[in-house]
Amino acid sequence: MSKAKAAKGKKRAQRATSNVFAMFDQAQIQEFKEAFNMIDQNHDGFIDKDDLHDMLASLGKNPTDQYLDQMMAEAPGPINFTMFLTMFGEKLNGTDPEDVIKNAFACFDDENKGFINEDRLRELLTTMGDRFTEEEVDEMYREAPIKGGNFDYIEFTRILKHGKKDD
Repeated sequence: MSKAKAAKGKKRAQRATSNVFAMFDQAQIQEFKEAFNMIDQNHDGFIDKDDLHDMLASLGKNPTDQYLDQMMAEAPGPINFTMFLTMFGEKLNGTDPEDVIKNAFACFDDENKGFINEDRLRELLTTMGDRFTEEEVDEMYREAPIKGGNFDYIEFTRILKHGKKDD
């Protein structure tokens, strides 16, 4: 790590899904950018606990450390603009938290290994609850982590929430 990076003491923000900007139109993105810049009181490109405190104080609030810590804990890492936009996208679009998605898949993982046989999962998806069509399952499987005929739902959940790893 370079001396300049070490001096700042900032962690690199976790990459959010690349399609987060597709969730909103340009006017909405501009509004979110203005809101982000208002919250980022020290203008370092990241929202941290001090930024939240200062922003809330400017609104006449006196937040406790516990309250600020809870707010910061909602992000999986440092909050840059992409992460900020992703967090709003999740709230507005109602995606479930990572553990909820994993637990839903885990109900069908009898051996608790993080995998479900892909044929069994296809049957479950096309016959239970809000049924998928065969085409929808095919589309999901095109991007899904399937190893040796087994669907890796832990990795799939990670991809769903955070995007594919850079190759």
